[in-house]
Amino acid sequence: MIWAMLLGALAGAGVLVALKAAFPPRVPLSEALAALQRPAKPAPVADAESEGWSARAGRVLVPALLALGLPNTTLRQDLRVVGRSVERHLAEKAAAGVAGLLIPPLFLGVLTAGGAVDGGVVMPVAGALLLAVALFLAPDADVRAKARARRAEMRHALSVFLDLTVVSLAGGAGVDQALHDAASVPRGWAANQLRGALSTAALTRTAPWEPLARLGEELDVRELQELAATVALAGSEGAKVKASLTSKAVSMRTRQLTDAQGAASAATERMTLPLAVLFMGFLLFIGYPAVSAVSNGL
Repeated sequence: MIWAMLLGALAGAGVLVALKAAFPPRVPLSEALAALQRPAKPAPVADAESEGWSARAGRVLVPALLALGLPNTTLRQDLRVVGRSVERHLAEKAAAGVAGLLIPPLFLGVLTAGGAVDGGVVMPVAGALLLAVALFLAPDADVRAKARARRAEMRHALSVFLDLTVVSLAGGAGVDQALHDAASVPRGWAANQLRGALSTAALTRTAPWEPLARLGEELDVRELQELAATVALAGSEGAKVKASLTSKAVSMRTRQLTDAQGAASAATERMTLPLAVLFMGFLLFIGYPAVSAVSNGL
C-alpha cells in the first residue's frame, strides 16, 4: 500500500513536470520586444560558487520550479550576494525535497521487511510530506544566513577601506590612487570584491565609482552605494571627498558598535531560558530523592 501511494505520487509529479515543460507560460509581446532592445547586462562583479552533486541531480525539475515563480525577488537578491545561480539553487531545493519525500518510506520499508514494525499508511505519508517540505525550504534559510553574514562582512571591510582611503588622501594621493592603495591592504572575501570592482574599472577604463555602485547594488549594501556616490561627486564636481569619507567612516563605526551591542544584548536574553531550565533540572535532581523517600514512607 505504501509503495503504491509513493509510486502514484511520483507519477503525478512527473505528469505535472511534463505538462509544465510542454506548455510553458507565454511571454507578452511587449516584454519580448523590450528584451530584444535592452542593452547587454554587464557581468556580475561578485564571484560564483562551484556546483555540487545535488544541483546536478535536481536539474531536471528546475523548469517546473521556474514556471511556479520561484524564487521570489528577495531571495534572488540574496542569491546574488552569495554568488549562487538561480538554477543551481532551485536544483538543490528539488533534490532536497525529493530526498525528503523518499527517505521515510524507504526507512519504514526496511524496518517492515526486517519484521521490526508493522507497515502503516498515515505515518509514512505524513512524515514524508513534512520532511520533504522541511528539506525543500532548508536551502532558502541557508542562503539567507550566508547573505546576512556576507553583508556584515562587507560593511566591516568597507569601514576599514574608508579609513585607509582617508589616510591615503591625507598623504597627498589622488582619489583613484587612494582607492587602489586602500583596497590592496585588507584580506578576505569582501576585500576581494572591492579589489575586483576597482580592477574592473582599471581594465575597462571607466570611473571607479561605477563598478563600486554596481557591486553595492548586487550585494544590496547601501553603504557601498553611498561611497560610490561620494567618490563620483568628488571626481565630477571636485567636492571635498576627504571630509565626506571621514564622516562616513565615523558613522559606519558607530553603527557597527551599536549593532554589536544589540547582538550581545539579544544573546544575553536568549541565555535566560536555558539557564532557567538548567536551574529547574538541578532542583529536580537534588529534590527528587527527598520527595521519593517521603512518598515511600507514607
